[in-house]
Amino acid sequence: MKKLLTAKKARTIINRFKKAKVLVIGDLIMDNFIWGSVKRISPEAPVPVVEVKSETLLLGGSANVAANIDSLGGSSSAVGVVGSDDNGRVLKKMLSKKGIAVGGVIVDSKRPTTVKTRVIAHSQQVVRFDREDKETPRPVVMEKISAFITKSIHSYDVIVISDYAKGLITEELVWLITELATGSRRSGKPKPVLVDPKVENFDSYGGTTFVTPNNLEASQASGIEIKDSETLQMAGKLLMGSLGSEALLITRGEHGMSLFEEGSETHIPTVAREVYDVSGAGDTVMGVLALSLASGASYKEAAVLANLAAGIVVGKVGTATVEPKELLLAVQERLKEA
Repeated sequence: MKKLLTAKKARTIINRFKKAKVLVIGDLIMDNFIWGSVKRISPEAPVPVVEVKSETLLLGGSANVAANIDSLGGSSSAVGVVGSDDNGRVLKKMLSKKGIAVGGVIVDSKRPTTVKTRVIAHSQQVVRFDREDKETPRPVVMEKISAFITKSIHSYDVIVISDYAKGLITEELVWLITELATGSRRSGKPKPVLVDPKVENFDSYGGTTFVTPNNLEASQASGIEIKDSETLQMAGKLLMGSLGSEALLITRGEHGMSLFEEGSETHIPTVAREVYDVSGAGDTVMGVLALSLASGASYKEAAVLANLAAGIVVGKVGTATVEPKELLLAVQERLKEA
């Protein structure tokens, strides 16, 4: 890792975050955390009784990617769908309060806002339950989404597709995004399109720039169980070939990250000291990758910074974000000066 990025270059990239503009397209989710303690087992069934102490609402899914970009000093616009319910109104208000543009957040009266509720006791998740509609939004809603993207995409440096398999990300929408981003419909420099994928939609990501599956998603999408360096390399090469992307980053938890580019493979070891909660870690990785690429980083440099940020966020409980001072401290501790 030290050979891939110096502390001096890392600080230069991070200091440029405040000038970066990212368009985040994906599944907007409200994360509801119920915090409590367990002192007994229910007499009705062999389950713990959680005595609720507090409740927290946090931005999740693609909204958390936008929140990470905001936390790190960049600017972003969220594109997605919410319901005409209280959760939808609160989610939009939470985005706006952070300075995240919501002109691309479309309200659909025919579907609920996606909400993931996690019950946490003694820093451990007891249960999670989801309220959602995973069907593709109605044509009238998708038309509004497409119209907003077409109108605004050229105002941004990097495009993020954050797919949580809640129905918004379709092959047709990805095609529109990649066509616009490559400048085929308007002159200009091609814009990177980054994808945080879901395995069931992998066939839809062809032509995107940079895809970031986790180890399980890469195994399932490639049909190769990743269990050692040989199978990792086989899966990475197969996915690079099928996607036609410039880069592929497989996030591997405690085993770090593996970056595939044309003709090369780079392994980046994990930096996490303690892991309390991996909720939202992928969102943090995506946010840092997008900001780094918008700030002149190479794929390798962006991956190193994303790895440092992931090491920070998994040490926090709940869907968390990272601040520039935290990332700069990690740079100081982990990277050598030029």
